[in-house]
Amino acid sequence: MMEEILIAGFGGQGVMVMGTLLTYAGMLEGKKVSWLPSYGPEMRGGTANCSVVIADAAVGSPVVTEPTSLIVMNRPSLEKFESWVKPGGLLLYNSSLIDLTPSRKDLRIVAVPANAVADELGNSRVANMVALGAYLGATNVVRLESVVESLKKVIPPRRHDLIPLNRAALERGLEYGRIK
Repeated sequence: MMEEILIAGFGGQGVMVMGTLLTYAGMLEGKKVSWLPSYGPEMRGGTANCSVVIADAAVGSPVVTEPTSLIVMNRPSLEKFESWVKPGGLLLYNSSLIDLTPSRKDLRIVAVPANAVADELGNSRVANMVALGAYLGATNVVRLESVVESLKKVIPPRRHDLIPLNRAALERGLEYGRIK
């Protein structure tokens, strides 16, 4: 098994956190992993993406140019990266912010209203966790429990009170990812 994931959006949407959580979860499960961030010129509001590779064997390169899965949080990222996904791959997009339907017919498409679900949960900042949960539901690449455990390592201890909210967002996202 080798999953090559590209996660993209604006800075401030939690793209790097999603990638970091997947990487830690993979490590917890004894898989080989890599994580490679890429930022635009601005931190908040600029473009941000990261590449994550999760595999059973050693990872040859952290660079992902033909992802098996693409998670996009905004329209510019969809427009830029849709063509990169391997035929037969997964394209998961934030339908709350993207008013464009992906054009590829050779991909499995999952639309997730990540911001709307986050708002229902009472905190718009967990939209990334909703999207990540949907990705887990669609791929089963790592277990939900591994991601929740990784939250303890990724978010600062003073914010550990937010772990239940993040878990709820992940669980809500799972439902969208499991829809075929």
